[in-house]
Amino acid sequence: MRRYFGTDGIRRIANTELSPELVYKVAKAGAYVLSKHTDKTPTILIGRDTRLSGTLIESAMVAGFLSYGANVKLLGVIPTPAVAYLTRKMQADAGVVISASHNTFEFNGIKYFSNKGMKIPDELEEEIEDVMDSGKLDKLTAVSEKIGVSEIRTDLLNEYVYFFRKTFDDNIEKYNNPDFKVVIDTANGATYEVAEKVFSTLGINHVVINNKPNGININENCGSTHLGMLKDYVVKNKMSLGIAYDGDGDRCLAIDENGEEIDGDKILAIISQYLKQQNKLKKDTIVATVMSNLGLNKYAEQNKFKLIQTKVGDRYVLEEMLKNGYNLGGEQSGHIILLDYNPTGDGILTSLMIIQAILESGKKASELGNLVQKYPQVLINAKVSSDKKYDYEKNEEIKQAIEQLEKEFSGNGRVLIRPSGTEPLVRVMIEGKDIKTIEEKARKIADLIEKKCN
Repeated sequence: MRRYFGTDGIRRIANTELSPELVYKVAKAGAYVLSKHTDKTPTILIGRDTRLSGTLIESAMVAGFLSYGANVKLLGVIPTPAVAYLTRKMQADAGVVISASHNTFEFNGIKYFSNKGMKIPDELEEEIEDVMDSGKLDKLTAVSEKIGVSEIRTDLLNEYVYFFRKTFDDNIEKYNNPDFKVVIDTANGATYEVAEKVFSTLGINHVVINNKPNGININENCGSTHLGMLKDYVVKNKMSLGIAYDGDGDRCLAIDENGEEIDGDKILAIISQYLKQQNKLKKDTIVATVMSNLGLNKYAEQNKFKLIQTKVGDRYVLEEMLKNGYNLGGEQSGHIILLDYNPTGDGILTSLMIIQAILESGKKASELGNLVQKYPQVLINAKVSSDKKYDYEKNEEIKQAIEQLEKEFSGNGRVLIRPSGTEPLVRVMIEGKDIKTIEEKARKIADLIEKKCN
């Protein structure tokens, strides 16, 4: 059982649960674990989003790294995928992002990246926790000339801009159309500055909204978790496409010209079709999670793509991609991994792939968004005893009820049962063609689970 790290790094209320003292220990232990196999002075990059607590957490991390003897390059406010990209490009020993992604401003978090620009695996996080709690930290203290030094390298943001320029410049220039207008919602987060630079450099007709961070307005009724404002803006101003990033810039959702959402499943379909046309979709495969809509399965079947589904979490999507040589994967939430370019979700990269696909096809965003026909989805939480969250797997009556329902669907519906990782709940998710029917079925199974697991 991990004590500090969750499914996406450490994420807590800043300055209380995520105290400077805890951050210092996480930094010192992390520097040791991630650089113990190097024979040179380790170098670690640090980036952050726009939260008020960002500089506080950053200061504590810098102290921990320097105390261990690591050198630090401070990237300033920069998206998560830029840290991943620069960690590889600069051949640093590790990268750190200080962000709580889509959460509200009072939260903050810490995500480690390896020297390959990938989120570190569970085993390394557990090793960092062991070092933190082992009493070793005092021994990991640099003295005299071994103490680390830090330098401000906000100029490295331009390397990330150049990455997009060299990747997309020729194609965008060839197919660009001044009547194609994009509005970008940066969620008052980590992309607020770099998105403007990238889209201006590529000559895309654009407007940026929610790009005035004040430390507390990150994700506040904006960005990929609150699409209402962007939908209204697209329709009212007759835009061709709306783009929404989350607070740390690793997710992207889109809005078509009619104000309809293009979620992660639809984005995977758009990009898979585009890559297939370019003969660049490796093994004709899309990697998604078990939470993807049944409509994505149907799209894959109809287009002769292979769809592989993993546990929920982008790290599990990436693991599957790396293990079997796939280059496209992602989640319904808009966390899309394009492994030929970056080994983590990248909101700006995803949005440019969508724009490239639209411009080259000559179609409207709504036409490409319709590649996936979404099935209605119902999610009901069954309240159970904490120690009985997994008992439904052993109960014959529950198993038979689920099997019977799946037979009734005969491929046109889906049942997914998933215990909550943090609460005494079992989540019952059902997809099917008729919303009223699946609501009744989901309620029936949730009631049965509550009856048998309490």
